[in-house]
Amino acid sequence: MREKEVFKEKYLTIDEALNLIKTEDVIVTGLGAAEPKEILKNLHKISDRVKDVTVTTCLPLEPAEYYMDARYKDSFKMDGWFFTAPMRKAQRNGNVYLIPNHLHLTAFKRQFHKKTNIYMGTATPPDKHGYLSLSLSNIYEKRVLKEADLVILEINKNYPRTLGDMEIHISDVDYLVETDYEVPTLPDVEPNEKDLIIGKYVAERINDGDCIQLGIGGIPNAVAASLMGKKDLGIHTEMFTTGMMKLVKAGVATGKKKNFNNGKHVAGFALGTKELYDFLDDNPSVMMMDGYWTNDPYVIAQNDNQVSINTTLEVDLTGQCASESLGPFQFSATGGQADTAVGSQMSKNGRSFITLYSTAMVKNKETGEREEISKIVPFLKQGAAVSLSRNDVDMVVTEYGVAELRGTNIKERVERLINIAHPKFREELSKQAKELGILY
Repeated sequence: MREKEVFKEKYLTIDEALNLIKTEDVIVTGLGAAEPKEILKNLHKISDRVKDVTVTTCLPLEPAEYYMDARYKDSFKMDGWFFTAPMRKAQRNGNVYLIPNHLHLTAFKRQFHKKTNIYMGTATPPDKHGYLSLSLSNIYEKRVLKEADLVILEINKNYPRTLGDMEIHISDVDYLVETDYEVPTLPDVEPNEKDLIIGKYVAERINDGDCIQLGIGGIPNAVAASLMGKKDLGIHTEMFTTGMMKLVKAGVATGKKKNFNNGKHVAGFALGTKELYDFLDDNPSVMMMDGYWTNDPYVIAQNDNQVSINTTLEVDLTGQCASESLGPFQFSATGGQADTAVGSQMSKNGRSFITLYSTAMVKNKETGEREEISKIVPFLKQGAAVSLSRNDVDMVVTEYGVAELRGTNIKERVERLINIAHPKFREELSKQAKELGILY
């Protein structure tokens, strides 16, 4: 490869890249599939010579030893903008902590607090002009990269070359590590019966020509599947999903009715199947943009008929949504939920949906047996984070219907949310609401 010869002084091995990391360095890595997988897999190998290295992540997929194994907690700690399953497990080690955030402000607020010494992420190999694509995420990557003292990128020919605001010149990169692993994927899980019922309720309230945002998980996937009969949908979203790709391929999402970025599908990052990545490669219809811009509620609101669809873990009877923690135990993060919910409601004819199952199966601490509990509750679990204020909730959807909360008073909210709770919990919820003095 000619470009490798021209810039050969920038190419390092994994070990040479690791040797650049020092005690008390602050590292930021790419989001999701944009994380530098090989460097992170080997990071624990320098634990004997470094202390107090902070690795700042978002939606990490690699269960790397440096944070999963408690033996290394004096050498490394992880600060995360969004938790994943490995982080949920590792937080008990005492070296994994959440950075509370709205997704569009991740880089902006973090840079106010801590200087980034090293940015590490992924990119496509440089083209004949010396330009690389950051490929699968620019939620904060390009913004942090410009401020970091040192930039190290794993380049990988398997990554799609995405367009929009993803290009950087090799002169802005200090070092490259050549890799050849398959791009991390997110399986396209088939929606279950509850997902499909909820998806149908949401789809009934989406019109031809609406501009959509979908979150992550089975319910958003079901919504995407339920939209196949619509026409000329637009896409302005933080995460470009496999379900969205299917809508574009089917001719359902065309962007032709968008009054803003007409004909373009706008996103901040992508995560999904290999088919999705093949679709994104050199695709000029998809604009991958800076998350500071993509998720700004005022930018989102410029799309008429913007609709956001997200999920939550628990909703109280006044509409407060705990979408990221089970009591004080961190499960995920706010992410872009508030960004997109608020931006959508600011949009002309915009709407916002929060979706959840009406119940969950949990272990009873006293008996050890699993029991069914309501996810619509009189008050959130002690220590739960309120991810979406009741002031910002529009419509709440379960498999039992839709509660429209926009502009409602507390009594109306309580009654409407009880009506979409599981039938076997409705009487008790009414009783508890009266005891709490929120229903008379």
